[in-house]
Formats: sequence, structure tokens, C-alpha cells
Amino acid sequence: MDIVRSPISTLNHIYDISGVEVGQHFYWQIGGFQVHGQVLITSWIVIAVLLGSATIAVRDPQTIPTGGQNFVEYILEFFRDLTRTQIGEEEYGPWVPFIGTMFLFIFVSNWSGALLPWGILKLPQGELAAPTNDINTTVALALLTSVAYFYAGLAKKGLGYFGKYIQPTPILLPINILEDFTKPLSLSFRLFGNILADELVVAVLVSPVPLVVPIPVMFLGLFTSGIQALIFATLAAAYIGESMEGHH
Repeated sequence: MDIVRSPISTLNHIYDISGVEVGQHFYWQIGGFQVHGQVLITSWIVIAVLLGSATIAVRDPQTIPTGGQNFVEYILEFFRDLTRTQIGEEEYGPWVPFIGTMFLFIFVSNWSGALLPWGILKLPQGELAAPTNDINTTVALALLTSVAYFYAGLAKKGLGYFGKYIQPTPILLPINILEDFTKPLSLSFRLFGNILADELVVAVLVSPVPLVVPIPVMFLGLFTSGIQALIFATLAAAYIGESMEGHH
């Protein structure tokens, strides 16, 4: 029996570990890929809610805003202030839609897990939950943020953007490169961990005490869900601003 594994055997072992899952999932086969159907279903519902709300809000815009238009303009102004603060007065404009979309998708996704009775809809396997309750969703959002801040830096500085990796000294090159890997990891696992923890706490408390205790916990979950959306959007804007300003 060989004591030392061959490289191929080691890779196969790592692949087997990557296939370990928690719970059951409802899979769809799309082309040659296997995807989590329940995540796509809930994501499409969230996107439909956002698109429907936006369509209704801008259906009949008035010069003097009233009612719902006031609310929408207040939200837009909030996104502008958030983006301006993190990116800067001169360059924040084009990034308001990206930061706003990130915030709204995460916010509505988080609240859907706390407010909507997903358990009523039965699936052949697994169960419906907030899209952000799945690590694949949070990783995808984090990778989009990474693409955005690389694009922002390259668009402004060209290839000179990569000079930040050897500042203030070339000795820090490995650490600066590692930093760009830790940013999406931090964004994805922070969001996923907090949302999963909130839903698990509510699920555990609902079983023994279904009426009294879970209600304040659910309200607390709504608050923390909004905070998580704000943190993600703020960090995304900060990373974009940092990539255009240079290394700090």
C-alpha cells in the first residue's frame, strides 16, 4: 500500500470533499450543469418583486412628487449619498445603479426569508428559503463586486492599476494579492453566515414556542437583515472607490 498519494488521487479526494452537502436540494439540469432549483425560484421571485415595484413607481412620474414617488426618490437619494461617500463626488454617478441594485436584491432577499412562508410551497426535495441563505448566491454577489472594482480600477488607470500591488514596497506583493482574494471571501461568508444563523434561530424557537418567543426574534432578524444589506453595499462601494483612488 502506497503511503504517499499520487497528485491525481489527491485531486480526486479534494473533489469528493467538495461534493459534501448539508441537507437536501432540488436540482435542475441546465445544459451540462446541475443547479439548485430552489435558489433560482426564490431569486426570480425577488427579481420579479423588484422589477414590478420599479415599474409601478415610475409608471406616472410627476414634476412635484407625491406618495410612492416621494418614497422612491428618497431611496434613490439614499443610494446616491452612500455611493458618493464611499467613491467620491466626481466618480460616484455611474456606480449608483450597481450599488443600489446590490442593496435592494440583498435586502428583499433577506426579508423574504423572514416574512414569506416559503414552507407552504412543497418541492420534491429540499425546501424554499431566502436566496441569500445559499452560499452560491452570496459568492456570486461577492464575485460581481470583485469584477466591478477590478473594472473600475482598470478603466481609470489602465495597466498602471496593477502597480498598487507593489506599493509601498514590492515585498508586500503576496500580501496585496492575497487581499484581493480575501475581499470576496469576507463579503460572501459574512452575508451567508448571518442570514443562515437568523433563520436557524427562528426555526429552532418556532418548534417549542410557536407564538410568543419567535416574534421579537423575527423583528430582530428583520433589523439585522437590513443591516447586512447595508454592510454589503457599503463595502462594495468602498472597494470600488479604493480601486480608483489607489492603494491605501
